Amino acid sequence: MFQQQHGIIGESLEMKEIIHVIQQVAQTDITVLITGESGVGKEVIAQAIHSASGGRAKKPMVTVNCGAIPEGIIESELFGHEKGSFTGAHETRKGYFEIADGGTIFLDEIGELPLAVQVKFLRVLENGEFNRVGSSLARSVDVRVIAATNKDLEHEVRTKNFRPDLFFRLRSVNIQIPPLRDRREDIPLFVEKFVKEFSEKNKISFLGFTADAMEALGEYYWPGNVRELRNVMESMLVIGNGKKLSGDDVRKYLKGYQAPEGERNLPVYVAKQNEFTERELIYRALVDLKSDILHLKDMINGAVRSTEEIRAQTTNLQNSVLPHSFNGNNDDLSLEEMERRWIIGTVQKYDNNRRAAAQALHISERTLYRKLKEYGVL
Repeated sequence: MFQQQHGIIGESLEMKEIIHVIQQVAQTDITVLITGESGVGKEVIAQAIHSASGGRAKKPMVTVNCGAIPEGIIESELFGHEKGSFTGAHETRKGYFEIADGGTIFLDEIGELPLAVQVKFLRVLENGEFNRVGSSLARSVDVRVIAATNKDLEHEVRTKNFRPDLFFRLRSVNIQIPPLRDRREDIPLFVEKFVKEFSEKNKISFLGFTADAMEALGEYYWPGNVRELRNVMESMLVIGNGKKLSGDDVRKYLKGYQAPEGERNLPVYVAKQNEFTERELIYRALVDLKSDILHLKDMINGAVRSTEEIRAQTTNLQNSVLPHSFNGNNDDLSLEEMERRWIIGTVQKYDNNRRAAAQALHISERTLYRKLKEYGVL
């Protein structure tokens, strides 16, 4: 049965760490920046912070999608305006900051905020003051600001689309939500939640998923993250009319997706291909290294330089690119044995620091853990 903490579903290490951060910052007034791909649940995290914020939780959390408001009126929407301040301003109106006074304002897609408005937004962050459009009177509000974006704000700063002072002020606390594909152990929890919601909503008696259907859901790339998973669940339950769904049924709904160029080159719903790809990358690296060493040996056999110089070059090459478990006599090793030695040697080289070893091997920590378990090291 799925469990929610602060309204958040997830048992992955990443989500547990996020919940821990929420517990630390919720009772403070510190600005929080939530980043992550579209559909990962940034608004859910914002709502969790607001709900756990003590007194502020009794006030409203006002959500503003900065990307959905035209540039010409966004200042008025945020800070309000006086009657007659511009064409169509037939009455004085409060902005979102005044409406959220005492509570929380959640600015989604903050990366879309126009530069001219960023200056005034920074002023609110610094001292809680702002001016309505058409007014010279400074007003004050007591508002907790939470912002979110799926953009790389550092890149936006470099390209002069985002003010650096605002960026540094926003990222006091940055909660990075990983994509769903990086926390696959959370998928069954979301599936259970969405199935329960939609079966009750649509009066459907759903017979469930087969084991291979759940496997197919876990193997899919989920480019749209939790939002996409929710939509897929609803479609499968309604169109499937409550019947038990198999792996083939699930793949029919997910068929045809390929990851964006540069992210992945294989069909996204075959996990074994992921493992194979990682192993293939290791193999290629080993083959290339083996070729380099053999080439170096040929150089030694026909070298004009001194034996000592060649020996030093060989030693330097091996020490710089090979773990200690390798030596110059690996010509007859199988690729499987070379992989085993390479992985174990790299872990030893980094003093059993698995994260550093995984980064050096260009594989995930999970894959490294699985390999070490296969080799009987764990």
